Amino acid sequence: MSEQSTPAQGAGTDGLTGKPLISQEQAEQLDRTMHVSLAKLTGGMSPAAIPLAYLDWLIHLWMAPGKRGMLLEQGMRNWGKLAKYTLDAALGKSPEPLVAPTRSERRFSSEAWNKFPFNVMSQQFLLSREWWESATSEVLGLEAPQQRLINFAIMQMVDATSPSNAPLTNPDVLSTTKEQKGKNLVEGMWNLVTDWQQSALRQANPNPDGLTVGKDLAVTEGEVVFRNEVMEVLQYKPTTENVYAEPILFVPAWIMKYYILDLRQTNSLYKFLVDQGHTVFTISWINPEEEHRDFGMETYLTNGVLKAIEVVQSIVPKQKIHTVGYCLGGTILSIANAYLGKQKDSPVASQTLFAAQVDFTEPGELGLFITEAQVAFLESQMWKKGYLTGEQMAGTFQALRSNDLVWGKMVEEYMMGNKSTLNDLMAWNADTTRMPYRMHSEYLRHMFLDNELSRDRYKVNGETVSLNDIRVPIFTVGTETDHVAPWKSVWKVNLLVDSDDITFALTSGGHNAGIVSPVGHPRRSHRISTSNSHDLIRDPDEWASKQERQQGSWWGPWEKWLSDHSSKEKVAPPAMGSKEFPGIEAAPGQYILG
Repeated sequence: MSEQSTPAQGAGTDGLTGKPLISQEQAEQLDRTMHVSLAKLTGGMSPAAIPLAYLDWLIHLWMAPGKRGMLLEQGMRNWGKLAKYTLDAALGKSPEPLVAPTRSERRFSSEAWNKFPFNVMSQQFLLSREWWESATSEVLGLEAPQQRLINFAIMQMVDATSPSNAPLTNPDVLSTTKEQKGKNLVEGMWNLVTDWQQSALRQANPNPDGLTVGKDLAVTEGEVVFRNEVMEVLQYKPTTENVYAEPILFVPAWIMKYYILDLRQTNSLYKFLVDQGHTVFTISWINPEEEHRDFGMETYLTNGVLKAIEVVQSIVPKQKIHTVGYCLGGTILSIANAYLGKQKDSPVASQTLFAAQVDFTEPGELGLFITEAQVAFLESQMWKKGYLTGEQMAGTFQALRSNDLVWGKMVEEYMMGNKSTLNDLMAWNADTTRMPYRMHSEYLRHMFLDNELSRDRYKVNGETVSLNDIRVPIFTVGTETDHVAPWKSVWKVNLLVDSDDITFALTSGGHNAGIVSPVGHPRRSHRISTSNSHDLIRDPDEWASKQERQQGSWWGPWEKWLSDHSSKEKVAPPAMGSKEFPGIEAAPGQYILG
């Protein structure tokens, strides 16, 4: 053997045998163990992402003397205005606010913040926040993803310094403490200890009295008609003498338990539809354990959505199906319908999407957490257990809405002493679900990072699918304050399908509350229009500006749309289950309890 081909001692090989001292598998295991350890210290965030973005921002800001000069001038001007404002406020005048809080800014909404010295504190904070917003925006040469990340990270730090977060600088806390003689602080400390105890011992949040799944929540009458290792299919009993011929199949996201659409009877979408004469089916996904780590996107598609369609076809034969997907369920439903759209006789009558994305070029604030570094870090966290816990996902959503879910909770529960009572939607939200290792990794990489579905690169059974093959009528719902699936991103499905019947509804509320919007709900409104792929307004802002806001829930217009796209003549309700798929047990089934 030549000298060049002889492995050198000390270069990662055994000098006697030439074998590697550490295998690739061992190296990967060591790396992932390191990631898991770091995740416990960083709250699940990759320690590389923000420091790199921060360094990138500093370098580009250093190379932008004009931007720095502008920021210096803005800072000096702000201090001058604040000095005058402070003097006027101290003399008992009522100066006009230098920065008016936005509609979503609720930290300084009480009248007490208009009095000296608290008005000065709030204005100083808002001016500072405005300055940092400028400093992290429109920096020449800084790439948009890095700019959004550093803006988000610095705004998180700035929000932590708000005077509303400290008891001695929050007039509402001071006033309550005086009135209650400190009782609120004692109760707040008890709330803090209770929350810490539950977190440390990994105890689930107790449901309030009278909100038990199967007893008070998810009680619409029905049967489990099919169960496999991935999901159950539930069929709901009719409440009308005759029904529309075409059934409805719901595909919820496996990141959530399906009963968000079947909470109490007063706000259950399933109950509402059944009462209008529709035959309703839903998927109930299993809550994955370690044994399900290898469930991938194809598992959820083949053994989930496509299998559920087969079950519905058996129970309601010779009828096409109205399909409905919520969040991730809408994404995989679109994949299924694109796949089925290539068939000569697709079983699909229509597609409805609730807050679901199929194009991930602009995924909103959630995209900040989905970079190559962050996905690798998440994969390491899932690697040991085989799934991502609900608590880990909840931490990400809390970061997106830190004012409400972190600082707002701290003030209300730990300083004011008001322990919030769980309502039905909050009880559902506390009933966390998990994400299997393989599926979550594939979803983040194929959808968020590579955006394969909208680029006609996603494959099913080795065959590329295209959203352009979805030609059925489509109804899409976006919600105005959605932090998970921003409505302008949800809108993009309209540009990718080949349908002559496209309806889009934009409703008030967020990702969950905007969808759970029963008829008669106060303070609900929506905008809606129907078009086809030829006369569609392609810009979402232009579309929104041209639509008149209508008061009330979108449930009614959607149900009418379903009725209009169903057979005119109603029929007798189908049997519960079929010979091939007989009833197994009463709803809500077993998987919802996992």
